[in-house]
Amino acid sequence: MNIALACLWEATARKLGNVHPGASFADMEYFDFVKSGSALNEAWREPSAKLGERIYQGVEATRAAVGKNTNLGIVLLLAPLLDRREKRLQETTLDDARILYRAIRLASPGGIGTANDQDVNGEPTCTLVEAMALAEDRDMIAKQYAKGFADVHDFGVPAFLHGIERHGCIEAAIIECQLQWLAKFPDSLIARKNGTEVALGVRQRVKEILHVGGLKTAEGWAAGVELDRHLRSDGHSLNPGSTADLVTACLFVALREGMVNPKLPFRWNVPDWL
Repeated sequence: MNIALACLWEATARKLGNVHPGASFADMEYFDFVKSGSALNEAWREPSAKLGERIYQGVEATRAAVGKNTNLGIVLLLAPLLDRREKRLQETTLDDARILYRAIRLASPGGIGTANDQDVNGEPTCTLVEAMALAEDRDMIAKQYAKGFADVHDFGVPAFLHGIERHGCIEAAIIECQLQWLAKFPDSLIARKNGTEVALGVRQRVKEILHVGGLKTAEGWAAGVELDRHLRSDGHSLNPGSTADLVTACLFVALREGMVNPKLPFRWNVPDWL
């Protein structure tokens, strides 16, 4: 239940640059993400699978449901969180890494590129966590594996909970969480597709939104709407997709730990937003 709800909340919130009920991409729409979350919920009913197998099950279930990669980052993040395995990641094996590589190749994510060491198009010679650690400086999802999901627990979840206190509804708290992530960390997907300088430019614009009051001021709203238009101006190459995945992980942890009441109002009822 928490898997499907976290995915549904993230997809439904009107976040900057992402798909939501009022904004689609040429190759993806809102219901692709809804179906993907439901597919994960079904695929992960068996809690005993090894981590690599669980990741592959998630990718395979998503491909069967929607025929495309909507949620590889979410799969990678939620797989260890499902049974609090993020505290035992050093137990991963070479076999987990092999299955992970197969899962990534099956998902065929955009902008993945190649690596000098442990390239995903070959066969790994190290454990899953060791492979992730090699990419932690360029990929925020890999960093969570290398650092025991410290950013999710110590930064992202508190940002979401602060948003709940500030706004009193789920959607605004999710958008607030997205803004906080983007202001602190350049989005990995934007960087892979467009370069680090472009990702840093987006980060600076988000900092400016927060500087003028963020979601609490008309000036912040206007700056947010303008940035959303910018992120959508070149197809969806500026989609902050890695941040969206990290937000989903924060929502899942908050639900898992009973930190958020699912009965809270969802919709942020304000004019002139996305």
